[in-house]
Amino acid sequence: MKAPPLLPAAAAKRRMGPRVAVLALVLCSLLVPFTFLFDRSPSGYVTTEERHRQEVVLPSFEHVEERAGRGAVGGVRQDAPKKIPKGSAGGIQHHKQIDHHLSSGRAKPKVLPSPKVKPSKAVTESTRGTREVGKDINGRQKGAKADEVEKAKACQLEFGSYCLWSIEHKEVMKDSIVKRLKDQLFVARSYYPSIAKLQGQEALTQEMKQNIQNHERVLSVSTVDADLPSFINKRIEQMEQTIVRAKSCTVDCNNVDRKLRQILDMTEDEAHFHMKQSAFLYNLGAQTLPKSHHCLSMRLTLEYFKSSSLNSDDSPSRKFSDPKYRHYVILSKNILAASVVINSTVSSCKEPDNLAFHILTDAQNFYAMKHWFARNSYKKAALHIINYEGVILEKLPKYSIRQLYLPEEFRFLIRSIKQPTENTRMEYLSLFSHSHFLIPKIFKNLNKVVVLDDDVVVQRDLSFLWNIDMGDKVNGAIKFCGLKLGQVRNLFGKTAYDPKSCAWMSGVNLINLDKWREHNVTENYLLLMKKFKYKDEESLRAAAFPLSLLSFQHLIYPLDEKLTLAGLGYDYGIDEEIAQRSASLHYNGNMKPWLELGIPDYKEYWRRFLIQGDRFMEECNVNP
Repeated sequence: MKAPPLLPAAAAKRRMGPRVAVLALVLCSLLVPFTFLFDRSPSGYVTTEERHRQEVVLPSFEHVEERAGRGAVGGVRQDAPKKIPKGSAGGIQHHKQIDHHLSSGRAKPKVLPSPKVKPSKAVTESTRGTREVGKDINGRQKGAKADEVEKAKACQLEFGSYCLWSIEHKEVMKDSIVKRLKDQLFVARSYYPSIAKLQGQEALTQEMKQNIQNHERVLSVSTVDADLPSFINKRIEQMEQTIVRAKSCTVDCNNVDRKLRQILDMTEDEAHFHMKQSAFLYNLGAQTLPKSHHCLSMRLTLEYFKSSSLNSDDSPSRKFSDPKYRHYVILSKNILAASVVINSTVSSCKEPDNLAFHILTDAQNFYAMKHWFARNSYKKAALHIINYEGVILEKLPKYSIRQLYLPEEFRFLIRSIKQPTENTRMEYLSLFSHSHFLIPKIFKNLNKVVVLDDDVVVQRDLSFLWNIDMGDKVNGAIKFCGLKLGQVRNLFGKTAYDPKSCAWMSGVNLINLDKWREHNVTENYLLLMKKFKYKDEESLRAAAFPLSLLSFQHLIYPLDEKLTLAGLGYDYGIDEEIAQRSASLHYNGNMKPWLELGIPDYKEYWRRFLIQGDRFMEECNVNP
């Protein structure tokens, strides 16, 4: 007779199984995003397919070396970003010739006038000339304390250019009343255990307990000043009086000190955690192509296959293999970035019909690039869009570097051992990637090219580069003697190198392909590559640093420092006049001009060469 009542319970128990499973799945789906966001792994940078540049942090190292041209002694340690010099030490053989060309006028068809950049007061004093890290981050005060400078240095060392960006975009503190409530609550909690142990202070103990509970109740429902009740000022006054009475009592200071230190440690840990997450999201935004750019690429690819009239390549192919023309090579996966580089170069050239551009891109963006450059005119310059991955697979299958690698950027710390707290600077150094070393194999009929990074804006006619006789040198580049090979000797292993040889920078590079082949640079690079052990993608890209420096050792021809002004991707303190006089601008750093994170004052130099009024840009809401 008792069995029937058990049947509904059994049925309910059977129904509970699927419900629990569904609830578990819902809970997991909610927790997965949080595990990604609050992952406390030490990696501050993310590898994504759309990532324009990889910021590689080199191992720490210390070595004493004289800084060329400044007489300072620099202990170099690799890690966070600052400003690559507006040129650095370089060659002077052709100063007069180059100065003449750099000062000459330029054609301005369909190009906006040079912007009048007026940096804000907050950034004018930061990062100007050879910046001091302490001035960048600690209110730009002349007499910054040594410990504050060390904190600033540690911030950049750990978080890179995020420190500079966060200060420039620091908002005035809001909700000061909520903050005051929290401060009072911290102090009251630190005194309460000691007051509760005192004889004859039962009334004060009860009053503190009640005030603490009142503050906790208010803060549990109010996170901003607008949410606070109208009687909050009275509560604040009551707590203030209670704290004053508690401080007048004779208590064990060690207990109060211990409690305050615990609260301080917890607060510092929480602040560091949030800063770490903010830096993570900042770098994620800097290294990931915006969604609107993805939309543009997909729309152009789709339109390419729909528009048969544009599928045929009407460009004069003879130009692409004729050494008489001036050939530029650009490695890029970013349509707008490549477009700006070409448009600025063509607009600044007096004879654009002599120019031939070769854009090496990946298979994913190949058709979008073809359709974009077929729809837009760049005077009479010839444009050659090349699927790098297809060329390697079809014509150079023996080479293992089949993925397109863009120029690599490295950040490091240069420290003076004489004045370590004052003369410490963060620098960015951009170098050739693995893909650059196959350029002579891809362009077998050419004997000289200019390689441009896709984050470069050209402001003067670069035709004079073809008149430079580099002698037996291979790579014409801006030398950076702030870093010498001897300072990074631990990266080279047992490979022979000249410790006094200077580093160099990519951006605008004149390459003598004949001398490249004569010196077997590609073959030597492949031999060196076998000596460097790499386990994954990150270590492979990091190997570009020693490989580039060693492959061109004693083969660098120093170009004039006025040719390229670097640092527009992280340095807030570049002078307007210097920027306008420079033949080219290099946006090396995280703050690329096509990103929201880009430095607003420098975006105008890039925007004035951007194609305007394109319907695909409007449909995809592309507005850099």
